[in-house]
Amino acid sequence: MTNTAIKVVGLGKQYQIGQQQESYKTMRDSIAHILAAPLRAVRSFGKKAAKPEAGTFWALRDVSFEVPRGEAVGVIGRNGAGKSTLLKVLSRITEPTTGYADIQGRVRSLLEVGTGFHQELTGRENIFLNGAILGMHREEITRKFDEIVAFAEVEKFIDTPVKRYSSGMYLRLAFAVAANLESEILFVDEVLAVGDAAFQKKCLGKMSEVAREGRTVVFVSHNMSAVKELCQSGILLDAGHVAFQGGSAECIGRYLKLVEEKPIVVEAGAKPFVVGQVQIHSRAGNAIVSGEPFKVTLPVAGQQVRNPSMYFIIEDFTGNTVVHSRINGNDIGAELIDGVYRLELDLPALWMAPGVYTAYFKFIVLNADSSSSSSGRVMSERAIVEVHGEFKHHGKAMLSPDVDWRLQPTPSTSAQIVPTATQ
Repeated sequence: MTNTAIKVVGLGKQYQIGQQQESYKTMRDSIAHILAAPLRAVRSFGKKAAKPEAGTFWALRDVSFEVPRGEAVGVIGRNGAGKSTLLKVLSRITEPTTGYADIQGRVRSLLEVGTGFHQELTGRENIFLNGAILGMHREEITRKFDEIVAFAEVEKFIDTPVKRYSSGMYLRLAFAVAANLESEILFVDEVLAVGDAAFQKKCLGKMSEVAREGRTVVFVSHNMSAVKELCQSGILLDAGHVAFQGGSAECIGRYLKLVEEKPIVVEAGAKPFVVGQVQIHSRAGNAIVSGEPFKVTLPVAGQQVRNPSMYFIIEDFTGNTVVHSRINGNDIGAELIDGVYRLELDLPALWMAPGVYTAYFKFIVLNADSSSSSSGRVMSERAIVEVHGEFKHHGKAMLSPDVDWRLQPTPSTSAQIVPTATQ
């Protein structure tokens, strides 16, 4: 048996721009469509048919890589890089335009909440249906059934149709089925972006267990600390191409550098408030030394923004907050009228356990001419941060340290920063 679980050669996926995909139709819809055909013909008589928008778009182009059997690999990249398209091709949900993928072993995919679930069937029936689709015998599914239900915490509702499940119940059962059924290869796409912190921690623990069992895991996520914690290697996609494949730490470093190398010029008339990349400054460079003070900076650009509420947060890889600081813009004289600024934070010594964390900013923004209600929430991209040193404290890190916030104008209003989406 070969040691390669996934071999991708020259894979490409092309989409037609402006081509509308036909939605799924029931038999009733089809009959109604046929009966209404004469009426549509009369209405369209003499009218010119609208021409579809021409053009094509390559979501993936000449993608090639190999994943060894039993390895957990993280797939990362900016939005629109082709990550989800890659998993859909590998899962046989969509056909590639060019190239091929050779996959050795049974595959289970969790690309969206409840992928493969039938709305009219109960939770119990969906577990057996998914197992049968995977090629498992009923005895195998029965053996795993109690474990799946216990993980999903839906014992009371296991014989209820899943269309009546809450989104949380639906997600828990979908993940439990994907992670517990005995497949050799597991594809997971951003499932950890949904659910509360407790469930995300549970999912991360299960995925770590699956990887230790020797199964192959392909994990798409924007949570860099989770990728570094769970995956031995990483694949960086950029504009549909493989920009790098190697160790997860180096792959994440390349991703952060790639983001920094693609700035967007902030121009008049753009978004009223945009932010750049989070930067950590200490004697260890962009890492934090446990028990030593450090500085955090963030470039921001504002147009007629008054008194923004500003938050700085550090989370561990399970999503638990270990550092939290908040301040109102008025408290530091923050008025972003028209220009580019530098937000600076001086943090005291924090006793944090060595490991991988993520740091990010959140802003509740008001326009200067708006009412008191908030006009938007802006989140910075999460920066992956390593903590070095020794953990000499028996308690947790401070949750609300005394932080010195400052906002300084930059010398030039033409500075380039990478904006993130307003949520």
